[in-house]
Amino acid sequence: MAQSNKYVYLAAGLLLALGLGYLVFSGLSQSSVYFLNVGEVLAMKPGAVNQARLFGTVSEQDLALSPDSLGVAFSLRDKDDPAKTIRVDYKGAVPDTFKPGVEVIVEGRMRGDGGFTAATLLTKCPSKYQKENRG
Repeated sequence: MAQSNKYVYLAAGLLLALGLGYLVFSGLSQSSVYFLNVGEVLAMKPGAVNQARLFGTVSEQDLALSPDSLGVAFSLRDKDDPAKTIRVDYKGAVPDTFKPGVEVIVEGRMRGDGGFTAATLLTKCPSKYQKENRG
């Protein structure tokens, strides 16, 4: 009788470990977001990445702010190859530091038409990252 209880506890422990392992794996894979530049996204096959975080520079061309300042559509240029761009649509409060030539990070989803719908828009403030000129 003691032998059969040992197998029941072993089977229950194994099932518990497998269940916890599955939950951890599925939770990590669903919340993972790729951090890519524009050139990397354009090099991928359509549909290869659903959710991503992109970084690049705001293009001077095709910049369209919403009249109520609650959204913007713009072209995001690759930092290393300015010829590579992707169209970004963002609905939400636009940061004060957002302007052409500023480095931004957008997080959201790729669209079927090759564009990007951003849920988050962050700007990099260049003054915080440049050395002061002393001389």
